[in-house]
Parts: sequence; C-alpha cells; structure tokens
Amino acid sequence: MTANSNVRSSLTRFAWLSIGAAVLTIVLKSLAYLLTGSVGLLSDALESIVNLVGALMALSMLTIASRPEDEDHAYGHSKAEYFSSGVEGTLILVAAVSIIWAAIPRLITPKPLEQVGVGLAVSVGASLVNLVVALIIRRAGKLNNSITLEANANHLMTDVWTSVGVVAGVGAVTLTGWQRLDPIVAMLVAANIIWAGFGIVRKSVLGLMDTALSPEEQKLIQNALEPHKEGGVEFHALRTRQSGARQFVSFHVIVPGKWTVQRGHHLLEKIEADIRGALPNVTVFTHLESLNDPASWEDTNLDRKEK
Repeated sequence: MTANSNVRSSLTRFAWLSIGAAVLTIVLKSLAYLLTGSVGLLSDALESIVNLVGALMALSMLTIASRPEDEDHAYGHSKAEYFSSGVEGTLILVAAVSIIWAAIPRLITPKPLEQVGVGLAVSVGASLVNLVVALIIRRAGKLNNSITLEANANHLMTDVWTSVGVVAGVGAVTLTGWQRLDPIVAMLVAANIIWAGFGIVRKSVLGLMDTALSPEEQKLIQNALEPHKEGGVEFHALRTRQSGARQFVSFHVIVPGKWTVQRGHHLLEKIEADIRGALPNVTVFTHLESLNDPASWEDTNLDRKEK
C-alpha cells in the first residue's frame, strides 16, 4: 500500500466518529421528541437517522478510496469519495422533504407541547455533540482534501442549525402560546437543509465531471511555470482536473529543437517538482515538443485533428 493510501485509510476513523455521534444524537433527540411531542424535534431526530446512513456511506467510500491503484484503476480509487458526498447531499434533501411532510399536519391541526424544558435540554446536548464532531471532521477534511469528510461535516452542521431553529421554534411556542410556530419553524429549517443539500450534490456532480482546478490553484500552476519561460521555452495545452483528493495537471513544454534530450528531460523534472511543491496530492504529466517543428502546434486541443 502506498503512503497516500495509508493516509486515506486513516481517515476512516473520522467516519467512525461520525457514526458514533449519529447513534448518540438519535437516542437523545428521539427522547426529546417523546418528552415534548414537538414536530420540530421529531424532524431533528429524523435528520439524525439520515446522518447515520450518511456516515455509514462515508465509511464505505473512504475505505474504497484508500485502495491503491491496480490494473483496472490505474489512477487509483479516489473518485469513490464523490459517490459518498452525492449520497449525503441526496439524503439531506430526503430529510428536508420528511420534515415538511411531518410538519404539514401539525400546521393544519396544532397540538400543545409537553415537558418543553427537559426536551430542549436534551436536544441542546445532542446539538453540542454534533457541533464538536462536525468541527473535528471539517478540519480533517480540509487538511486531507477529502470531499467525503467535508460533505459529512456540512451534513452535521446542517443538523446543528436545524436544532438551533427547532429550539428557537419550541421556545417561541412556549413564550407566545401560538402552536403553529413549531411546524412553521420546522419548514423554514427544511428550506435551509434543501439549500445545503443542493450545494453538496452540485459539488459531487462537478467532481464526477472532471471539473478543472479552482482559479486560485491554476494561478499557482502558472506561477510555477513562469520562471521557466526563458531561452525560448513555451507552454501550451494546459489541462487540470480534480479527482477526489488527487489533482491532475498536464501540459506540453516546447523547447528549441537544438536542445538535447537530457537537457529537455532535466527541465521537465524541475518544472514538475515546482508544481508538486505548489500543490499537494498532484500528479503532473508533461510532454516535450520542439519549437522548430510545426506539428508541435497542432495538438493543443483535446482531440488532435489528423490531416
């Protein structure tokens, strides 16, 4: 197993942390719902069940993504992470629909809440668990460029904001006596969840479509190439893409035709090292071409047109 695979494999411990948090919050939020009868707290509990499913999916995809390259997957398995984040985003949308479905009957026929103080205390405790775990997983996701962990952390943070909204709604019902505030707040929370879910799904789709690196990252590549643009050296056909935690960069290096192979090879090695120094987890492909050969200018497109 490669060093990178070992690093990816170690990330599964964060998925286990998310699973543990989901189980604990399901128990706490279900208890809060049973104590109060609040549809808002019920929606909170339903989302925690979705969190558990998402965490289990994250665990399985991180396990697959950590596998080293093989004959059938020469570029590794890192794209598996996009499936996890896509499922997480979809589950968030399902949770939002479930919340709205549960809130509609209460909006039509309001019911009084019971044991509000105890129920809210239990719900707040569960939210604090999610908040701490989300911050830990988000930091690990950013440090390791893992879209799976970032999606899972965003999912947990969505749960935290859901809980904040629910607690505010239940508190408002207690203060005003207007029972319909509970389902109204639940629906507003669902709307926020839908927005977060679409964002996660969109990012997953873009990853599966081999989207180019961000403008900031492409600027780093250009900065690495700039010092080498001397003595007639030029670059073209620069292409980039993100694949899970790994990034791919390819381009052609055009040098004077009188250069020796050794000199050209030495330049390519230096350029590739500079780009790897600017971007983590990047794989660089270079192609050496002659400045004096007209054919060097005919393959700038993805598909070369033969004469």
